[in-house]
Amino acid sequence: MSVHRIRSGDDTFRAAVDAMTRTPQRQEFTWRTIPAPSRMAPSTWACTGEIVVHEDELASGRLVILHDPAGQESWDGTYRMVALVQAQLEAEFAIESMLGDVAWSWVTESLELHGAEARELGCTATRVVSQSYGALASRPSTVDVEMRVSWTPEPPETPEPPEPSVSSQASEPSAHPGAHATTGALAPGQLPVRSDEAPEIDLGPHFAAWTAMLAAAGGLPPAPPRIAPIAPTHRARAPRTESAGEAR
Repeated sequence: MSVHRIRSGDDTFRAAVDAMTRTPQRQEFTWRTIPAPSRMAPSTWACTGEIVVHEDELASGRLVILHDPAGQESWDGTYRMVALVQAQLEAEFAIESMLGDVAWSWVTESLELHGAEARELGCTATRVVSQSYGALASRPSTVDVEMRVSWTPEPPETPEPPEPSVSSQASEPSAHPGAHATTGALAPGQLPVRSDEAPEIDLGPHFAAWTAMLAAAGGLPPAPPRIAPIAPTHRARAPRTESAGEAR
C-alpha cells in the first residue's frame, strides 16, 4: 500500500519526487517515507530523517512536500516544503540568548549551500529547557531545539523564445504547400502550449537543504554529499518524544 498521496494524473509531481529521492545525500543521513497528510494539498509526499554518527542519533525531523497545480496564494507557487528539525543540545545552550538567530542561520545557510532558491520562507524556532529537582535532581538538564520551517521552491526561469523576424516572414515563402503560416495557427495534431504552465522544478537541492539543517542542528559542519563527517561542533542528541506533532 502506497503511503504517498499523489493525485491521479499528477505526473509532474511524481516525476519531481522520484528524481529528488535519487539525489545522493550525506553519508550520515538516513530517511524513510511515512504516510503523507491528505488535507493540505491535492498531492503530498512525506518522510522522516535522522542524522546518525557512530550509532548516535544527533538530530531528527520530518519533511512534507505539497503540490497544488492550481497554486495557493499563501504559497506564492504550486509547491510547498514543510520541514521539522529537532535536536537536543548541550546544557550551555540554555542561556544562549542568540540561539534563535543561530537556528535561523542554519536554515538560510543550508538553502544557500545547496543552491535551493526559495520564496515565502518562514521559520519558528522553539527552545525547551528541562531541569529536574528533588529526587530527580541528579538528572542532567537538557535543552531541546525545534525548528518548523516552510518555503516555496523558486521555479527555474523559462527562457523567452526569440521573436521571429518580420522581414523574413514576409520574404520567405512556405517551403511546403499547405503549411501553416507563422500567425499562431497550429499544425494538425499539434497541442497548444499553456503560457501559465509551471516549468519543471528540481526538488533535489531543497531535499539536500533540509538534510543540511538537520546536520547543522546536530552539530555537524557543512559537507558535500557522500563525504564522511568530522567530529560534531557540539554534542547533540535527537529529543525523545512520543509524537513530533503535525508539520505546519
